[in-house]
Amino acid sequence: MSIRPLRQEEFEASLTLSEYAFQYKVAGEDRVQSEKKFKPERVWALFEEDVLQAKLTLLPLEAYIQGKAVPMGGIAGVATWPEHRRQGNVAKLLTNTLKVMYEQGQELSFLHPFLIPFYRKFGWEVYCEYKKYTLPTAKFPPKTDITGTVRRDAAPLETLQELYDAYAVQYNGTLKRDEEWWKERVLDDSMHHCVFYTPEGAAQGYALYKIEKQELVIDEWVTLNEQARQAIWTFFANHDSMVTGARLLMVPSDDMLPYMLPDPRITQEIHPYFMARIVNAPAFIGRLELNGREGLEPKNIALTDRYAPWNDGVWQWTVSPQGESSFVKLPQGTDTDLACDIGTLTAMLFGYKRPNDMSSYGKLEGDREALEWLEQLLPKAKTALFDFF
Repeated sequence: MSIRPLRQEEFEASLTLSEYAFQYKVAGEDRVQSEKKFKPERVWALFEEDVLQAKLTLLPLEAYIQGKAVPMGGIAGVATWPEHRRQGNVAKLLTNTLKVMYEQGQELSFLHPFLIPFYRKFGWEVYCEYKKYTLPTAKFPPKTDITGTVRRDAAPLETLQELYDAYAVQYNGTLKRDEEWWKERVLDDSMHHCVFYTPEGAAQGYALYKIEKQELVIDEWVTLNEQARQAIWTFFANHDSMVTGARLLMVPSDDMLPYMLPDPRITQEIHPYFMARIVNAPAFIGRLELNGREGLEPKNIALTDRYAPWNDGVWQWTVSPQGESSFVKLPQGTDTDLACDIGTLTAMLFGYKRPNDMSSYGKLEGDREALEWLEQLLPKAKTALFDFF
């Protein structure tokens, strides 16, 4: 058994496995283009006697945490031939990939799970949710008189990028996008966009949408203030002769649209979305800005991480009055104040769950004083992700 990156000449073997596992077909010119875009060094595969048995793609990405971009390994396209499943192949690939990410300096890893319990075993944990709304035109927000202009299908990519960045940094776990990502993963030929501009010409928000079967399908909605939100809703309300309603597909979990509606009884769905895991605990914790204060004593935390043994063990967590952290490994057997696994720590540090809540449900152990220490230490935050891979 060997694990290594693919080679260019193994494109067909890789694509054939993906087609079988994910039940799709790439033919003709699309297949030619896929081969041109193929980056074999990003695809890690497990071979038995030179036969491809399982693979995954490791994407070199960055995610916003506290408004700053953090190196992140995105795992995608995990696939195994059915005759080679339940033999531990994916476990071997994930373990190898964690080591690769650690060596490459990727402090975090994200993935979209086919089965959440499966990836929880390896240390990934759900870190964000999104909402979906469905509402008829009669329940749209009221049209308003806006000072400014909404322009359709006219903004350059740079404008969308600037607005997205200004919005995305408000959340932990959003993706830092580059031009290639926008063109390959976000925009397509069937998608429209609209942008709100102030009278002074400053862009303040956008929406990406399609019109399908007399319905507005809104893929992404980014507004920096209430004026932009009302302006774009008024723009959509002016489609009332063309559409019967709207679906908003990827709405952050903290969104307040229903509360703002005259009649908030619309269809709402909440979906757990991506999973995250800390790959390098001391490096990631060392970059966080925490709620430091004078006289804050260090605490010892027992961290369990079976698949990334460099994280596993007892750590002394020290925080300066300015909120700067150090996370130093201590000898095994040292007395501890807190204890959790890597997934629980990830959820708390992202701001998805609070320490007191994790303690109440048995995910975090510690005495009352230590739990309160951690509760006050971690700033409140909100999480989101608007992308898929």
